[in-house]
Amino acid sequence: MLDAKTRAELAADLAEAERSRTAIDPLTAGHPDIDVVDAYEIQLLNIRQRVAEGARVVGHKVGLSSEAMQKMMNVDEPDYGHLLDEMEVFEDVPVKTSAFLYPRVEVEVGFILADDLPGAGCTEDDVLAATAAFVPSIELIDTRIKNWQIKLCDTIADNASSAGWVLGKERVSPKDIDIRTIDAVLTCNGEVVAEGRSDAVLGNPVTAVAWLARKVDSFGVRLKAGDVVLPGSCTRAIDARPGDNFVADFAGLGSVRLTFE
Repeated sequence: MLDAKTRAELAADLAEAERSRTAIDPLTAGHPDIDVVDAYEIQLLNIRQRVAEGARVVGHKVGLSSEAMQKMMNVDEPDYGHLLDEMEVFEDVPVKTSAFLYPRVEVEVGFILADDLPGAGCTEDDVLAATAAFVPSIELIDTRIKNWQIKLCDTIADNASSAGWVLGKERVSPKDIDIRTIDAVLTCNGEVVAEGRSDAVLGNPVTAVAWLARKVDSFGVRLKAGDVVLPGSCTRAIDARPGDNFVADFAGLGSVRLTFE
């Protein structure tokens, strides 16, 4: 475990890497003794700083929520990051690729909460009861670590590699769709680049949100009414380049678009 001074230094390094768009070496390379608690505390240091500067926490994202990604990272549970209002991007406003280091997109069935979720004891039934709607979404991910050479603690410290998110216009009640069987297709400039189904996320995205509610409670955080929750990607992540126009289509849920310039 790292001391408080080292955690603060690493948080500052990540924040500067994001500001300057100059990637840094993996934290795990320079500090092989870093653990998951260190990594979450580093993440929280930067989130608290951004909130102090005027940002608002408007939700959370779950990462490593597929079996394949967990095996790749040699972990047995997902990780999470924060969504800030200043990270939201929009369908009708092209994203400047130059604002990021190594941008990628992921396709996700988003949740919009109508009620607060319980913490330590949160169940899947609690999640469904508290969800106002499912929504088509694309998460814009990025890393401040050179060339995506990340291990688990690198991505956790780096806000779970989150950089932005966009929601589509459709809103569908949990009563009107089976979230476990939503097929998703991602096109880039009209060509299919990824396909998947919502149950790639822990067998059920609701399971990921319940896990998240329990996990963040241990850090004194709760998921609240109005929050957006991204439970993990239905497909593999796809690199984004200037001129790319992505459209994610979800069966029974509508679509969402994200364009890069």
